[in-house]
Amino acid sequence: MKIVSLLPSATELLCELGLGENLVGVSHECDYPDFVLTLPKVTRSLIPKGTPSDTINALVSEQLVTEHALYHLDYDLLGELQPDFLVTQSLCEVCAVAQDEVMRAIQKLPSSPRVINLEPSRLSDVYATLGLIGRETQRQSAAQAAVDALKHRVARVSERTRRHLPMAHRPRVVFLEWLNPPFNAGHWTPELIEMAGGISLLDNRFCPSQALRWADIWAAAPDILFVACCGFDEQRTLVDIAALVGEMSAAPPNLQTLLYLVDGNAYFSRPGPRLVDSLEIMAHALHPQIHALPDHLVPAQNLGPAAKLGRG
Repeated sequence: MKIVSLLPSATELLCELGLGENLVGVSHECDYPDFVLTLPKVTRSLIPKGTPSDTINALVSEQLVTEHALYHLDYDLLGELQPDFLVTQSLCEVCAVAQDEVMRAIQKLPSSPRVINLEPSRLSDVYATLGLIGRETQRQSAAQAAVDALKHRVARVSERTRRHLPMAHRPRVVFLEWLNPPFNAGHWTPELIEMAGGISLLDNRFCPSQALRWADIWAAAPDILFVACCGFDEQRTLVDIAALVGEMSAAPPNLQTLLYLVDGNAYFSRPGPRLVDSLEIMAHALHPQIHALPDHLVPAQNLGPAAKLGRG
C-alpha cells in the first residue's frame, strides 16, 4: 500500500496509525515526524520564502478572489510514485493544494488512487478523521487505540479545569493565528481555550478565522494575548512582533494583557494528533499551578505585558 499525503496534518495522522512506512510522497510543508523530510515532495509553494506577512495575506486574499494557485503540484512525480491513496483536504483553500487541482491530477495519472478527503473543523472531527483513515486503510484497531489515547489526555485536562477553575478564575483570551493583519481564533481553537481554562474572546468558533482590528483587540481587554501564527515557528513570529511594536504600544497603558508565543507551525494550526499537545501547552500557560506540562513539550513563551513590550 502506497500513500501520498498533501498536507502536514494528514501526514501526522497517518504516522499516528503506523502508516509512516507506507508514505511514498508528501507535501513540501510536511516536516513531522522527522523522517518525512527525506521523502519525495510532490508540492511546492509559489510564494517566495521570506515574503513579509502582509504580502502573504495580500496574495492569499487575491487567491480567494481570482483562484490563482498558491502551490504547484508535481503531476509527473505523482505518476512515478503511483500511490494507492492520496490524502488531501477541502477545509482551507490556502493551506494546501486546491481540491480541484488534485482531481485534475488524478485524471492524468495512469491509475486512479483512492482519495481520502479530510475536513476537520473541531476536535471531535480529528477523532473522526482518524477513524476514516483507519477504515480506508484497514487500520481500524490502530485508529480506535489512537482516538482513545487522545481522548484520555483531553479528558484529564478538561476534568482539572472543571474541578479547580471556577469561571471567575479563568482569564479572558484573545488568540491570534496571524499578526499582519491580525486574524482571530477559528475552527477548533476556541474550544481548546475553554478546555484549558480560559474564556475565548473575538473568536470564530468552528469556522475559518477572520481579520480583526487592533483597536478591537485592545477594546476587548484580554488578560492573555496568545499568538501562534499559522505556518510560522517562534523565531519567524518574533520578526512580526518586532515589526508591530507600534500596534502593541497602542494598548492602554493600564492594560495588563500578557503576550504568549507558541510555535504556530507545529501547534494549533494542524488538525492532527498534536492538537492535544496544543491543548496541554495552552492549559499550562494559563494555569501552570493546575496543569503540569508533559515532559515532551516546550512551554509557551511569556513575553510579558503587551503594552510594555510595545513601548520598548
